[in-house]
Amino acid sequence: MSSPWLLHSPFRRELLRLLMTHAHNKEHHPTDLIYIYACHESEQALCHLELQRLLGTSVPPEQAYLRSSRLIDPSRSPFMKLRLEVIAENKEYDGLLADIDSHAIQVPQDRTFKVVYIKEGVHCPYDEQRKLERRAGECITGTARMKDPDITYGLMQLENTWVFGIVRYAEPIWLQHKNKPYNYSTGLSSRIARAIVNVAAPEGEKVSMMDPCCGMGNVLIEALSMGIKIRGNDLNPLAIRGARVNLEHYGYDASLVTLGDMNELTGHADRAVLDLPYNLCSVLSMEEQLGMLRSLGRLADEAVIISTEPLEEQLNRSGWRIQHHIQVTKGSFTRDIWLCEHQG
Repeated sequence: MSSPWLLHSPFRRELLRLLMTHAHNKEHHPTDLIYIYACHESEQALCHLELQRLLGTSVPPEQAYLRSSRLIDPSRSPFMKLRLEVIAENKEYDGLLADIDSHAIQVPQDRTFKVVYIKEGVHCPYDEQRKLERRAGECITGTARMKDPDITYGLMQLENTWVFGIVRYAEPIWLQHKNKPYNYSTGLSSRIARAIVNVAAPEGEKVSMMDPCCGMGNVLIEALSMGIKIRGNDLNPLAIRGARVNLEHYGYDASLVTLGDMNELTGHADRAVLDLPYNLCSVLSMEEQLGMLRSLGRLADEAVIISTEPLEEQLNRSGWRIQHHIQVTKGSFTRDIWLCEHQG
């Protein structure tokens, strides 16, 4: 049984203050998380599939946030804006302030903070947002700084509750890969490539990947930037040359890319991405497509397969079971994307 003095309010507040101060100075693993995301309607299906794979939950339509217990770096996704690590929650705002106050949050003296209202929840007028932020900030001991604070706290009104927590903003890493030395005009953009890697390998570093038709290496670069072990291959010497230059440009090992026919590749990876050739010089017959898909089944257990034409019959005939099928459009150009599991 706890001693009565442990329940004394001043002691409890001091203990909580020390715990919260300590939490700001060490790695912690929150389990109640809200992810804020945004996407263009032409990429909505890919965005929703990526979030479903990363966070393990379906994505409600017309909603710009997802709640999950999975801890994912928001910088992994090209669609995530931030992650809110929930500290307090209450159905009433005044109750939320009392909960924040009970945590006795004390920001270290050498650090600054601010509170922001996260507008992706229930809409609130601008002036009211500022009032809500100020009231929450008054519950925190420390130095407030509106521009470039060390710590940002988030305040959000959901449909039936209020939440407060620590904000972790996403860094748009994929943007750094946009202007490669070499690119195909019809190749996957860095944003789409990054999302496809997340669909294929939501576990990240825990799995291995391969891209047997890697082109200029867009998928390779996104996977490597997330710490995923991956290797690439292509039949086109010009593509291989470009991919190697691109890999070296971002500090990656050019030897990860090999020249050759994917039907002759050996080895095995947990996941694969296959972007089937689709320009006028690379029109594939049905038998060529089947050959590539059967070879892919030897090389990986699960795959994301991309094409600009229907592929259901070829996938079924080559032993692939379709788990998800979506489309991504850019103007009049449409890509079909299949997430598949091999049955062989």
